[in-house]
Order: sequence, then structure tokens, then C-alpha cells
Amino acid sequence: MIVVMSEGASREQVEAVMRKIEEFGLKTHPIYGVRKTVIGVIGDDKTKIVETMAGYPGVEQIIPILKPYKFAARETHPQDTVIEVAGVRIGGDRVVVMAGPCAVESREQILNTARLVKLAGGSVLRGGAFKPRTSPYSFQGLGEEGLRYLAEAREETGLPVVTELTDPRLIDVFCQYTDIIQVGARNMQNFVLLTEIGRSGHPVLLKRGPSSKIEDLLLAAEYIIKEGNRNIILCERGISTFETYTRNTLDLSAVAALKKLTHLPVVVDPSHSVGIASLVPAMSLAAVAAGADGLLIEIHPNPNAALCDGPQSLDFETFSNLMGKLRKVATAIGRTL
Repeated sequence: MIVVMSEGASREQVEAVMRKIEEFGLKTHPIYGVRKTVIGVIGDDKTKIVETMAGYPGVEQIIPILKPYKFAARETHPQDTVIEVAGVRIGGDRVVVMAGPCAVESREQILNTARLVKLAGGSVLRGGAFKPRTSPYSFQGLGEEGLRYLAEAREETGLPVVTELTDPRLIDVFCQYTDIIQVGARNMQNFVLLTEIGRSGHPVLLKRGPSSKIEDLLLAAEYIIKEGNRNIILCERGISTFETYTRNTLDLSAVAALKKLTHLPVVVDPSHSVGIASLVPAMSLAAVAAGADGLLIEIHPNPNAALCDGPQSLDFETFSNLMGKLRKVATAIGRTL
């Protein structure tokens, strides 16, 4: 349930309403908008609020939220949420491109990649320092050494960094080195991890699991929001279907659906979706046309020698050419890159 305060409601009236709600043993989450304040209410029995507070000073209306995800729902926050990370706005009129290698392999590799991302017009550097791999014998990443290389690349180029966190015990280390914590598809329903990230308040990129419904993704976001962290970027990265030609099936309908259901920004990872480098440019263009707020693209100075996900990584020339085409599509739909 949400309590919508009137446009002229004072801060004192908002706080009085929250105190009254909490007297019923319910939890409140205020969302302060430009014009109005909305108070989210969490609890099992909300009928008392409807009965006693409809005419409370400053209250405009009380709206039940039937969806299981309360604070991720657009009803609680009609305006699009814009996440600002180190000067980069995600969720506004600009389409944000996050690019970099699947895994940080060396200092030289990540620095050269960061320079190219910056030169091509990218806004965020991606790179994995800790890599969850299906095989225990595959390259697992450089660990904290990789985080230090990412931080050095950020220092040189000014690009904020996104990298995946797999272990909640390392959250303080990640908050020190990175700007956006990525929750990978395998960990979308790692609720301990989501809760700790929620408590940290750190911006997070939350990937949809390969077998997860849209509602599952929004409920995972709810785990983070309920701890007070609304700095969430949702990521569509393909789902498992009967198709075997591509790595996954890119669900671009999910972009349009999410933009309708939630106020949170939505980005697309075309690289993990299709798993074939030659298909990534077309899917990137389609994602922007579908309304995605950003892209998460894997690039590598030498994809054939990559230690991780080389077949789906773009080389520098292809990425640079793609950026030019993305600008044209963004312009055509009234956005910038």
C-alpha cells in the first residue's frame, strides 16, 4: 500500500503520517518526489490505515499495491528513477554504454580497453575481477589484483567501474574499488547477497537470471530496495529457451515490459544474450530502439586470445563502428548517446 501526500503537504505532516502508520506495527518507506511525497507501507494488515487515515492532514489518497514487489513498482514512483554514478546519469534521456572485457586479465589489457571505451564515447568500464565459472578449472579472475587494475583505469580515464560481486563477505572491498556492483545472473536470487548490497547503499546492476520471470527480477530488486538502497539498474541478459543456436534468447519484450512495470532504469547485455560476436551489433541497435537505458557490451583487444568469453567479445574496431551506429538510432528516438 502507498499513501500519497498532497502536493502542499509539509514535512511535519509527512512525519506525522509515518508515525501514525508505525503505531500499527507497520514499516514505512518515504519517497520524496519533486512535487509530492509517497509513503510506502509494508505489513500484513493494512486495513486499519485505510479506515483511519484517509482524511489525515496532508493525505491525498491511499492506494493498495497488489503487486508483490511494492517499491520497485511504478505505482509507488511514477517518474523514472535516474541513477547518478560518478557524474554519469543512468535512466535519463541519454543511452549509457558500459563496455569492457569479460575478465580483467592484466594491467595492460584493462588500461588499453579503458582508453578505447573512453575514446569511442562509452560512459562506464566493465570488467570481471572475480569470475564465477561453471567449470572449477576455468579462469576464475585475478581477484583483488583485478579490482586494483580497474581502479587504476578509472583514475586514468575518469570512467566509473562496474564489476561483479559473488561473495557478500567482500562487499566492503568492492565498495572501495568499484562504482557499481554487478549481481550476475547466477546470483539474482542469492538473497543474502542482495540484502547486504541493499544495506551498503552502493549502486547495483542486477542481472536477470536465465530461467527467471520478469516478476522474479523485480522481486530480487525488492530485496535491495527494502533495505533502503534504491540505486538499482536492471539488466536483461537473455533467457534460456529451446533455441540452441544462440547462447541465450534475448528477450527485448522484457525491456518494454519493465519500463511499464517499474521506475528503475533498464539496460541490456547483448553479449551474454546471444554469445556470438557477429550478432552483438544488431542486438545492441535493437535494444536501444526498444527503449533500453543502456548497454553492457563485452570488448577485448584480441578476442581470439581472451581467457573468458572470447567468441562473444567485440574487437576494438567493431566496437568503435558500433558506437557510431548507436548514436544514429538514439537520435532517431529522441535520445543521445
